[in-house]
Amino acid sequence: MGAAFGPSFLCLVCLIYFIQGFRSFVWTAVSYQMKDMMKLSPSTSQFLVSLAYFPWSIKPVYGILSDCIPIKQRKRIPYLIISSCLSLLPWLILGLSQVLSTSANMLTALLVLQNLGSAMSDVVIDAMVAEAVRSAGPEYAGDLQSLSWSSMAVGGVFGSLLGGYALSNLSIHAIYVVFSALPFFQLVSCMFVDDSPKGFQSAIDQNKYVENQSLPEESSSEALGYQGTRRRKGTRKNNKRRPLSKQTEANGEHRRSFNSSPCLSLRSAFFSLCTAFKQPSILRPMAWFFFSNVTIPNISTVMFYYQTEELHLEASFLGTARVIGWFSLILGTYTYNRYFKHEKLRNILVFSHVGLAIISLLDIVLVSRLHVPYGIDDKYMVLWGSALADAINQFKMMPFLILSGQFCPPGIEGTLFALFMSINNFGSTLGSFLGAALASALDISAAQFDNLALGLGVQLIGTLLPIWFLFLIPKEVTGLTS
Repeated sequence: MGAAFGPSFLCLVCLIYFIQGFRSFVWTAVSYQMKDMMKLSPSTSQFLVSLAYFPWSIKPVYGILSDCIPIKQRKRIPYLIISSCLSLLPWLILGLSQVLSTSANMLTALLVLQNLGSAMSDVVIDAMVAEAVRSAGPEYAGDLQSLSWSSMAVGGVFGSLLGGYALSNLSIHAIYVVFSALPFFQLVSCMFVDDSPKGFQSAIDQNKYVENQSLPEESSSEALGYQGTRRRKGTRKNNKRRPLSKQTEANGEHRRSFNSSPCLSLRSAFFSLCTAFKQPSILRPMAWFFFSNVTIPNISTVMFYYQTEELHLEASFLGTARVIGWFSLILGTYTYNRYFKHEKLRNILVFSHVGLAIISLLDIVLVSRLHVPYGIDDKYMVLWGSALADAINQFKMMPFLILSGQFCPPGIEGTLFALFMSINNFGSTLGSFLGAALASALDISAAQFDNLALGLGVQLIGTLLPIWFLFLIPKEVTGLTS
C-alpha cells in the first residue's frame, strides 16, 4: 500500500481515522453529563444523542461541496481545515463555559456543530480514499478499508482506556478541553498536506473524457471505470469529423467553461449521481442496508443507564469493555478479510444478523437476571456482549464499505460515497429515534427498568426482520462485492 498510495496519504488516513476512534474518550463524558449533571431520562438522552448525530446523515452535502466548489483552487484540504475548526470550537466552549454546558438545548446545538465538523472531515478523507482505490485498482479496496478501520480501532482503544481513567481523575469540563487538542493537531496537520488544484484535476478528468469520445462506447465506459455514463452516437460521430485543431480548441473552451462554472459542475455531479444511484445493482443493496438499520431500535443509551444505575458498573470498567469491543473490531476486520470475503454476501449478512440477535438475547438474560443462579458475574456478561457485538458488526460493515468504494465514478467520489454512508447513517439515526420512542412507550426511566427486557425482545425481532429481505442482495455476489 505504501508503494501504491504513498506514505503521506496513508499517514493522513491513519490520523483522521484515529481521531474518529478516539472520540470515545470524550463521548463517554457526554453520557455521564446527561445522566448525572443534567438528570435527563434515558429516552431523552437517547433522543438528544440521536439528534446530535444527525449531521452524519447529510454527508452528500459535504461531498458535493468538496467535489464541485473549490476554495482557492483546492477541493480537499480547505474543507479539512474548516471541518477541523468545527470539531475544535464546540469542545473548547463546553470545557470553558460551564453555564452553557448545563443547558440541554445549548449542549445539543454544540454537539450537532461538532458532529458537523467530524462528518465533513470523514467525507473528505473518504473521497480521497475512493480516488486512491480507483487509481490503484480494486485489489487494494479491502486493504485500505482495513487500514482505515484498524486506525480507528486503535484510536478507540486508547480513547476508551484513557476515557475511563479521565472520568475518575478529571472533571467532565477538563476532559472536553483535553480532547480539543486532537482537533487542533488535525488542523495543524492539514496545513502540511499537498492538495491537487481543482482546475488541474478537472482538466485531467476532462481530457480523459475527450479522449474516450473517440473510443467505442464500451471501451470508453470501461476506461472511465463507470458503465452508467452514456453518450449519444450523433455527438460522437460529429466529434470524429472535426479537424484536430478545431477539436482541440473546442475542448479547451469546454474545459475553461467547466472549470469556471461551479453551477455546471454541480449540475453534472447531480446528474452523474442520479444516473449511478438508479442502477439496480446499486439501489437494491443500498435499500437493504438502509432497511436493516431502520428495523433495529437502538437502545444503547438505555442500556448505559441500566449498567450504571442498576448494576452500578463504574466508568473505568465500562471503558475497559469498550477497549475489548475495539479489539474485537480489529479481530472482526482481520477475520473477514482472511476467511469470509470470498463467501456469498447473503450468507455473510445472515451470519451477521443472527449473531446480533444472539447479542440481544444475551442482554435479555442480563436484564432478566437469569445468569445469577449460575454464578456468572454481571461484568462478564457485559464484556462478552460488547466484544461479540463489535466483532459481528464488522461482518456487515466491511462489504458495505467495499461496495460503496467500488461504485464511485470519477469526479463525484466524495458525493456518491457520502451518499452511501449517509443512507447507512440515516438508517441508524432513525433506529436510534425508534429506540428512544420505544423506551418512552415502555416507561423506562433511570429508576424504572421493569420493561427493559420487553424492549430488548422487540430489538431482537427487529434484528431478524432484514433476513427476509435479502432477495435485494444479488445472489452470486461475494464478500468482495465484485
